[in-house]
Amino acid sequence: MIIGNRQFDTKNNCYIVGILNVTPDSFSDGGKWKTLDAALRHAEIMIDEGADVIDVGGESTRPGYTAITENEEIDRIVPILEALHSRFDVPFSIDTYKSVVAEAGLRAGAVMVNDIWGMKFDSKIAEVVARAGAAYCLMHNRDDMEYNDFMPDLLNDLEKSAQLAQKAGISADKLILDPGVGFAKTYEMNLEAINKLDVITNLGYPVMLGTSRKSVIGITLDLPVTERVEGTLVTTTIGIMRGCSFVRVHDVKETKRAITMTEAVLRSALD
Repeated sequence: MIIGNRQFDTKNNCYIVGILNVTPDSFSDGGKWKTLDAALRHAEIMIDEGADVIDVGGESTRPGYTAITENEEIDRIVPILEALHSRFDVPFSIDTYKSVVAEAGLRAGAVMVNDIWGMKFDSKIAEVVARAGAAYCLMHNRDDMEYNDFMPDLLNDLEKSAQLAQKAGISADKLILDPGVGFAKTYEMNLEAINKLDVITNLGYPVMLGTSRKSVIGITLDLPVTERVEGTLVTTTIGIMRGCSFVRVHDVKETKRAITMTEAVLRSALD
């Protein structure tokens, strides 16, 4: 697939989406990169370490987060996106579920929208993405955890989102699916979603896995958010083995090494 001006071989490679939260309250790194200079420095480090895409978020979506206004979100992300776009030659994504914010982010240089509600919060967002010819990541999410049968329901939800996106004018080759680890799922459901990623990749779209430092790792290992790198790397490795094409992470250097090693082992089996 093409994101911005770059071709991604999603059939044969797994790519790194580096997380750049320009928020004061994100669960892992809130406040660290909210100034322009700090955001630019961190983006440069992630790119040097191997990030293929930088995902910029202006609103925390951690459990119990406080929603902010569209204008406040735009004020946070637009100056940073404009500065990033003028300095670095990698694709930039805007992490938002609001059409007005997505439009502002795309005008500021983003070439992808990462929507944690998969079009369910604001249906106009797909029209904005379609007009821009941008890539669109649809994450699985719900208002509740009332599933009849978890994995079939998750797949059905993702397929519906993908179909709605295409009806809005987004071509299938611009879509990425995300199982939504940590969103509207129990601890056991999160583990199952990670373990059964191959079922999602079988839908025919590239899949992005976002487990970085999340509570499913913290609960399993009984560790604080600052000590979850190893657990994240394990989920990344499983994701690659199950066929995911993108991993969204905080720790780029370690992830790059894990991907390189995992892909080398997997490719040796094909020789």
